[in-house]
Amino acid sequence: MSVTLDIRLKRANKVYHEGEVLAGIVLLVSKEAVQHQGISLIMEGVVNLQLSSKSVGVFEAFYNSVKPIQLISSNIEVAKAGKIPGGKTEIPFEFPLHTKANKVLYETYHGVFVNIQYTLRCDMRRSLLAKDLSRTYEFMVHCQPQKAKLVPTPVDFTITPETLQNVRERNLLPKFLIRGHLNATNCVISEPLTGEVVVENSQVPIKSIELQLVRVETCGCAEGYARDATEIQNIQIAEGDVCHGLSIPIYMVFPRLFTCPTLETTNFKVEFEVNVVIVLHDDHLITENFPLKLCRV
Repeated sequence: MSVTLDIRLKRANKVYHEGEVLAGIVLLVSKEAVQHQGISLIMEGVVNLQLSSKSVGVFEAFYNSVKPIQLISSNIEVAKAGKIPGGKTEIPFEFPLHTKANKVLYETYHGVFVNIQYTLRCDMRRSLLAKDLSRTYEFMVHCQPQKAKLVPTPVDFTITPETLQNVRERNLLPKFLIRGHLNATNCVISEPLTGEVVVENSQVPIKSIELQLVRVETCGCAEGYARDATEIQNIQIAEGDVCHGLSIPIYMVFPRLFTCPTLETTNFKVEFEVNVVIVLHDDHLITENFPLKLCRV
């Protein structure tokens, strides 16, 4: 006797804001009538923090601050114990998305060391001989857009052997001059990052120009912080030895789920940076780093 359990939300994009109502149906399909001990729905929002392998054991105090942080938790009984007829049964439900006491709903974010996730779980309890059924469904929360108007902060950059840091033998570097600009480092998360880069001259042919988006996740407490930078995506914007003096457009869309508005709390921080990477033919790597501030307007 097989029963399938499913959760369906009314909104196709699964995106909700604080204060809104999560509405949908619990869908049960079975060939014949099914006896059950009650059907319940649990909504949870949790921040999971993880330590990178290099930080484990360094800070004893971390182990307390790395516990999951619960943002929201509520449950309702959808159906009391009884029988479900054969065929298709739809049970409607509504959940208000309200937090308890001074908690804030952070935006959904899937990172490496910080994960902010919101789920709906439907449990159907059954008698001893039949296995309980459970179904988990993830929905997304977006933070409320900020009211203030965002002022774009354009950045111009010039890269030469003299401007580079972390160089061992500067005199061995080939001569090059690369200019460019980013139209904004205060970015609206739903709009692309744009700008341009121009290779004015280079002694060594260029192999590739890339744009690398990096997440910087910080977990910890007053005793110490573990800060880890990991790559989200890498986009090649030019291939081979590009024409000198030609402006190459920079265009990068911020991926959903893997980016969120820049976030700073007492236990963790999520920040973003972009690297403009120029790879020379002798495999020299030239990188220029720009911190970004993402927000929703």
